[in-house]
Amino acid sequence: MSLAANHARIREQISEACRRANRAEPEIALMAVSKNHPAELILEAYDVGLRLFGESRVQEWQQKLPALQSLCNATQYESPMQVHLIGPLQSNKTARAAELFHAVDTVDSLKIATRLDAAARSLGKRLPILIEVKLSEEESKHGVMPMELPSLMAALAPLVGLVPTGLMTVPPWTEDPERARPYFRELRRLRDRSLVACPTLVQLSMGMSNDFAVAIEEGSTCIRIGSALFGERLYMHHALHTN
Repeated sequence: MSLAANHARIREQISEACRRANRAEPEIALMAVSKNHPAELILEAYDVGLRLFGESRVQEWQQKLPALQSLCNATQYESPMQVHLIGPLQSNKTARAAELFHAVDTVDSLKIATRLDAAARSLGKRLPILIEVKLSEEESKHGVMPMELPSLMAALAPLVGLVPTGLMTVPPWTEDPERARPYFRELRRLRDRSLVACPTLVQLSMGMSNDFAVAIEEGSTCIRIGSALFGERLYMHHALHTN
């Protein structure tokens, strides 16, 4: 199917999930996960109406940016297209990430946060961030452990270059979307408990191609959709395996 047809089908599935959960569709942001896809496909996605994109590697996005510069200028908060970093961030890439991305959705340590804060302040900007929480035991997953979240949130308070806007998580992959529901429910519980200390922490980035309807039912405000939109990733020969 074409990207336009995929987009239309996903929008209808979002509508159905919102009806079941008695939620308004505008509450749900659709992020197109464009990692490992070329700039030309991102332009096609923009043409069908997508405006929020997720990239996993600093250097890969830097390579794509020249072809998309007219749509995405990370120094302009009102740029037509918004791009978030959704992959793990190495500490030596924080300055570049703060410059290139409109938000970083995978902050999981005070070290990374402190470096991002210094970079954002040097650029004269306040950088929105999400805190990634690790809710599974998989070694491949990243994030702060739930019991460490309150202390991390407290340590973020003095970092005026950052704006914590919510939490994100990646549950274990499963063919049965219902098996992801407890992870989404737990992230919402953690977010709700954190709101008293941090009122800006309203977002929940959770749900991907195989389980986004369940995530919407559990309160997601941003679903991250890759293969259901773009098909299987191309794994571009020039994409690097590090940030």
